[in-house]
Amino acid sequence: MAPTKRTGKKVAPAPSVARSKTTGQTKKNPLFVANPRIFSVGNAIQPKRDLTRFVKMPAYVRLQRQRRVLKLRLKVPPAVNQFTKVLDKNTATNLFRLFNKYRPETRLEKRTRLRTAAAAKAEGKDLPKSPKPYSVKMGINHVTALIEAKKAQLVVIADDVEPLELVIWLPALCRKMGIPYCIVKGKARLGTVVHKKTATVLAFTEVREEDKNQLATLVSSIKANFNDKFDEHRRNWGGNTMSQRSQDAKAKRQRELASSIAIHV
Repeated sequence: MAPTKRTGKKVAPAPSVARSKTTGQTKKNPLFVANPRIFSVGNAIQPKRDLTRFVKMPAYVRLQRQRRVLKLRLKVPPAVNQFTKVLDKNTATNLFRLFNKYRPETRLEKRTRLRTAAAAKAEGKDLPKSPKPYSVKMGINHVTALIEAKKAQLVVIADDVEPLELVIWLPALCRKMGIPYCIVKGKARLGTVVHKKTATVLAFTEVREEDKNQLATLVSSIKANFNDKFDEHRRNWGGNTMSQRSQDAKAKRQRELASSIAIHV
């Protein structure tokens, strides 16, 4: 290498003369050309990922979840907390099985019955005496009147009525009048019994002879779980449960405090 004129230092050799750095590496096959994917808009399809955290749920779902978290975190008064204690699954299944026997007639059934009666009357036929209708009673005002008149034999209240002030006083009224009551999951579940979207409260007034034993069994079981425990439910507050993260942090602080006390002792 010839020295430069100014500094006298040697210059680097030409690229063609320099030793190749890739010596010893395997050569790539030119038949297989790398074609990396481009995930920008309009190009390759994105791989499947769990996007649950990025999904924006509807407003009513967010409100439901926020309300549920608030009921866990805040201290809930006993009058509100009693609606978290619902009827057990087996008793509720038997109750709704009895409810389905006393569903009120639909609009179509009522229209058919009235038209049949009108046609028979127009022809001058004597109408046969229909048996006494038995059906569950619905509506907050109607059921309240039945409770005050002591005509209701069993009152069933939904746990998710919104606003809760519509039925929050109903357990106290039932206990005062000596009427058996219970709280079940789902106002929509009650609504299906009476051909509605939702129903806040249903009540039994009368049942047929063959179902009286079944109703008596339900009433005795429900009284033991609700009417007899009313005072207990009235004293128990709810909520005040921190998140798992907060509970872990609190446990960690307690362990550190205990270890520091042990060291000093």
